[in-house]
Amino acid sequence: MPNRGDVNPYGIAFVPSGVPSWSTLSPGDVVVSNFNAASNKQGTGTTIVKLVTDSKPVAFFQGQNLGLTTALAVLKSGFVLVGNLPTTNGTNIRPPGSLLVINPQGKLVGELKDSTLLDGPWDMTVAIDQGPRVTAFVSDVLNGTVARIDINIGDSGAMLSGSSHIIASGYAHRTDPAALVVGPTGLAYDAPHDVLYVASTGDNAVFAVSGALALKHDGGMGRLIYQDNTHLHGPLALALAPNGDLVTANGDAVNPPDPQHSSEIVEFTPGGTFIAQMQVDPAAGAAFGLAFGLSSSGQSQFAAVNDSTNTATVWTLRPSSGN
Repeated sequence: MPNRGDVNPYGIAFVPSGVPSWSTLSPGDVVVSNFNAASNKQGTGTTIVKLVTDSKPVAFFQGQNLGLTTALAVLKSGFVLVGNLPTTNGTNIRPPGSLLVINPQGKLVGELKDSTLLDGPWDMTVAIDQGPRVTAFVSDVLNGTVARIDINIGDSGAMLSGSSHIIASGYAHRTDPAALVVGPTGLAYDAPHDVLYVASTGDNAVFAVSGALALKHDGGMGRLIYQDNTHLHGPLALALAPNGDLVTANGDAVNPPDPQHSSEIVEFTPGGTFIAQMQVDPAAGAAFGLAFGLSSSGQSQFAAVNDSTNTATVWTLRPSSGN
């Protein structure tokens, strides 16, 4: 836990190569966003921390009256984007939330707000990163949609471009007494095929939206690619693995698992074939954010949070032609 005592880690992201040398972050670093404050009230967390091997995490960003979500991305410019969905007392959400823009020194320089495009930004993935111009996909947990947003970033702030659109909708969304809110969460973008994968927690399914980068209209939910009541239990974060498979974290808020299979991370093919699963914690609801990236030495790594024990683990993957 950071010095401020925030708990309930949600988002986790690798720092990519290309970040400036004067940034607080370096290639291969891993950062984590916290959704709860030390009080453990949901939607009150205010920190992003950098993981340090064999030591305490270092605060990268500290704000006030926030609730930092799984929508966490580090850009090649060193800027960090993070979703913010605060509550008044841990239970009442203050819509619509926003997307915070933080500079390479950990200072807030912008806050993107739009009641349609950013209505509860819950997760995100970056499709194009050209320094001052960024295109990303954001899942909106409060209205059950996915937006493609174009952002212009400068030293003094950021602006949403008029070319931003809602490109997918119709995903189940609702408030929840245990999970606070349930709706579309994890996003993974396959750039070579221009396909956006969406983990819809409330539908207990994963969908594929084709032509996502070029869409200028709402394409609905997309094509169902994976619905497996044996292995899916409210999928949350979603990522593309180096071998081309998809990996998601079960939040256990939908289709509750048997006690032997709670908090599982599940791997499956884009064609919908189950491959493997790994338990994060024996307690239900512990899995959330996950990510693939590269270490500072260029080795493939996988990272995931455990918001039951307030920990994060980074695994180094050995080279393999298999799973």
